[in-house]
Amino acid sequence: MEANKQKQTPWQRKVLSYFVSFVLVIGLIYLSVKEVDLGSFGTFLISANYFWVLLSIPVMLASHWVRALRWKTMLKPIANPKSTWNLFSAVMAGYAVNNLIPRGGELIRPFYYSRREKISFTMTFATIVVERFIDLISLLLVFVFASFFFREQLKLALPNLHIEKIIYPTIALIIVAGLIFYKRWIFFVLEKILQPISNKVFEKLSDLFNKFFLGLTVIKQPSQYFQLAVESFLMWLLYTIPLYLMFFSFSFAYKFNLGFDDAVLLIIISGIGYTVAPTPGAIGFYHFLIQNALNKLYGISLEESLAYATVTHGINFLSQVVVGGIFIIRENLSIFPTINSGKTENNGEDSSESK
Repeated sequence: MEANKQKQTPWQRKVLSYFVSFVLVIGLIYLSVKEVDLGSFGTFLISANYFWVLLSIPVMLASHWVRALRWKTMLKPIANPKSTWNLFSAVMAGYAVNNLIPRGGELIRPFYYSRREKISFTMTFATIVVERFIDLISLLLVFVFASFFFREQLKLALPNLHIEKIIYPTIALIIVAGLIFYKRWIFFVLEKILQPISNKVFEKLSDLFNKFFLGLTVIKQPSQYFQLAVESFLMWLLYTIPLYLMFFSFSFAYKFNLGFDDAVLLIIISGIGYTVAPTPGAIGFYHFLIQNALNKLYGISLEESLAYATVTHGINFLSQVVVGGIFIIRENLSIFPTINSGKTENNGEDSSESK
């Protein structure tokens, strides 16, 4: 009986996490629509100029291609990837899953790519950790930079968020990450604590950590920093352009004199939403933040603000799910893969000597 309970625990946790995400989505959508005239909201949706919406799709896909290029830069020291297309398909598959399962794409992407290229999953996953760290630092830098020019606007759009609440935790995160990723410290702990208890487990974990640290090689190569910085900047620029293009879809550029600097402000706000949102694809979270920002900053009605948020999120969501879904079907992947670090792979990747 006890064993059955233990077997059910992981599934129960999944169900609970999905239930919490669902409740949050419903709650945030309710907050977004509770004071909205749904008839006016529908009118704004229908009357939008969808030429600009369609024009934004290739820009969105280009931003994901640049993310694939940046990932290629990270992988070069350890795997020398030749096909950017394979990286792009893995990125899109990861996005598709993220839109259905919160953070699920962070596992699908390295699993997809490591299986296709026959390299270590652990090593590939380590590059995802580095990538997310770079994304966080990039968002922080953009936020700090914007705070000098849009301080009052940020206070209005994010009244409960103070810049020090982002800076100090990030500094702490960098310090903690430095300690965690310090190889000698990790192996010192393994040797002194784990090896006396079980040499077999010690060897397996040592092998796992060796592959993981190999995936962090790009951090130790300052020569790559400039290229990563350029690719990160280009990626954020391409993220911002669709928000600007869709100002024309709703005539915001004419009616409210919104320009590219306002699109930069919105991408910062949405970036924070995507970073902290516990819901799949930031559904609800994104809508609430963008609606609130447009209404508070520019006096745009709640209905028109929500229509803009719905279209900008919806076209991004659909393009990721459709394109990513095509790649997932092509690879015959399950969105719930079993990651087995004991599988034998090429190039000395994750393997288990004992059977």
